[in-house]
Amino acid sequence: MSPNGGGVGAAAFLPERRTIPNLQRAIHRCRGCELYRTATQPVFGEGATKAPIVFIGEQPGDEEDRQGHPFVGPAGKLLRRALQDAELDNREIYITNAVKHFKFEERGKRRIHKKPKASEVAACHVWLEAEIAAIHPKVIVCLGATATLAVLGRAYRLTEHRGTLVRHAWAPAVTATIHPSAVLRAPEAEQRHEAYRQLVADLIKVRHAAQTLAG
Repeated sequence: MSPNGGGVGAAAFLPERRTIPNLQRAIHRCRGCELYRTATQPVFGEGATKAPIVFIGEQPGDEEDRQGHPFVGPAGKLLRRALQDAELDNREIYITNAVKHFKFEERGKRRIHKKPKASEVAACHVWLEAEIAAIHPKVIVCLGATATLAVLGRAYRLTEHRGTLVRHAWAPAVTATIHPSAVLRAPEAEQRHEAYRQLVADLIKVRHAAQTLAG
């Protein structure tokens, strides 16, 4: 039974051999929750398949849904800039989301992001787990509250523990910071500047942790 109350769970759609390329192909058949019905397509993670650092966001946005690639919209562009400012090499990271389909509500001609339900996050958890198991990262970075809850549970509160590195079954070090969309949503330029500065500072900590764990 799937977490949304009916049908088969998402685990039934995982390939037997769970490499990143196989998972990327198999996700297109997933019917583990109802989000596939309205999304254009699933958006799986991309990047180095043996990346030492994995970033996990909430879900694809409008641009990601249309293009089929993660973090290609405004928040993704800001994240790429922050990664560059933190001196993190794009060739050594992998970026994905806790939920693989875009959830939205229509307002006129616009599709507005809608937060996924806990059951939808739970439905996609097997994909995320398989993804991480295939990569074996040193550090996982949860971007925003939904990803933090999906990976670290309720004990790790983003507002209290942001930037704190903890051990986890999925990686030697897991941490959380704000989603880059939070920077864009700040109402004043000064607030956006400060939020961005703090995001970069968190990413620098991630770079140092990955370097330390690499030995």
